Amino acid sequence: QVQLVESGGGLVQAGGSLRLSCAASGRVFNIWRLGWNRQAPGKERESVASATRNGDITYVDSVQDRFTISGNIAKMTVDLQMNSLQPDDPAVYYCGACVDGIWYWGQGIQVTVSS
Repeated sequence: QVQLVESGGGLVQAGGSLRLSCAASGRVFNIWRLGWNRQAPGKERESVASATRNGDITYVDSVQDRFTISGNIAKMTVDLQMNSLQPDDPAVYYCGACVDGIWYWGQGIQVTVSS
């Protein structure tokens, strides 16, 4: 089992920035991939960014060049720096960790963007 706790969400004006953080605990030594998903009201959940233990990073096209995922293996944390937030970005953001092919997710944290 892996437990994940997100922090750092909130309200920001369009064009502004937020930094989400996630702390993992439990079977962290078996974590292969860490990532962030999001789900907006009425929309399907989508993968925003993820990073593997060996450094492979992927982003959904809509956040490329605006969001940056970074991790600290020693502390087992993963952050998502979100810049130039847009009206399409508000959602509940979830931190996830993949262990032995199974994804574990945090409770989620709200990100709201005001125009």
